[in-house]
Amino acid sequence: MIKRLISLLFLAWVLGFAWFALLLPLPAAPQKTDAIVVLTGGPGRIDRGLEMLEKGEAKRLLISGVAREVKPRELAAEYERPQALFDCCIALGFEAEDTRSNATEVAAWVARRNYRSIRLITTDWHMRRAQYELGRALGAKVAILPDAVRSHPGFATLFREYHKYLAGLAGGLLGL
Repeated sequence: MIKRLISLLFLAWVLGFAWFALLLPLPAAPQKTDAIVVLTGGPGRIDRGLEMLEKGEAKRLLISGVAREVKPRELAAEYERPQALFDCCIALGFEAEDTRSNATEVAAWVARRNYRSIRLITTDWHMRRAQYELGRALGAKVAILPDAVRSHPGFATLFREYHKYLAGLAGGLLGL
């Protein structure tokens, strides 16, 4: 009986990992939202957020997880965008250090502005966990449009992220 249970759990883990690794989330189609949220930490994320903002997919952008020493004018120069865009439409979040604190930072920003929908931008391998954590923090009243930045993650990245995702799900089930 125990061997069967262990075998069943192992099979579920293998199938879950295959789903996680082989069916990575994709970039979203054009769709307007109240705001765009970019989680820092991977190439192409901020570029994608700026592109969506400039296309008019939302009127405001939050970049969550920015290092405290970074200034808006530095980002404007690095990403070759006008300072006026940063002044009017882009907020920098300096509180987040990981995905869970990204979710807390984003939830507070969204609540202050009474937004009902966000476009979440992060790397494809990170999207499921980020969307789960943000969904927990925001609640059902805020719709999340996942907009994944394509990447080519290695096995180690996928393996590590899958286990972080499972740990987040388990924490959610246990109320942690």
